[in-house]
Amino acid sequence: MQGAIFFTSKYGSTADYAGWIGEATGLPVFDVAQSTGDPADYDFLVVGSPIMHYRPSIRRWLRANADHVRSKPTILFTVSGAGAGLKLDGWLADSLPNSLLSHVEHVALRGRWRREQLGLWHRITLLMAAMVNRDPQARKDELEGFDYVDRDSIAPIVERVRELQAAPVGG
Repeated sequence: MQGAIFFTSKYGSTADYAGWIGEATGLPVFDVAQSTGDPADYDFLVVGSPIMHYRPSIRRWLRANADHVRSKPTILFTVSGAGAGLKLDGWLADSLPNSLLSHVEHVALRGRWRREQLGLWHRITLLMAAMVNRDPQARKDELEGFDYVDRDSIAPIVERVRELQAAPVGG
């Protein structure tokens, strides 16, 4: 089966992960904000998105391409400071229709942000979030920045892509 990677990125972490997955698997990589790649042309999809303001940035693209996402194997990787867990699961459930979310295989990857890269709005919202965050490490991350990007963390995605590539079309 043939697949492709569709992603959006704000500060570069998701673009890094998408590129690394593409390098490891040979899949074409499309930035949805800049490309004309068509998910209809592929047997499976890998979709990557940062979590911004508690929502995946690619949610509009996912809704616009819902028929393709529901009709073929789809891996959704999200990139955030939060990592896997109930908090991230809740953000996804609040942002995406269950008909889409129940179909995708979700992989949570850790991201990065550097204060000097952030726009004023993001700095303000992170400061506000830090003021109410009860988790001391998350509060520190929101105030000072973080870099949890790890190329090795794509291994489960690469493994799943290779399984899909080896499967017969329609299988």
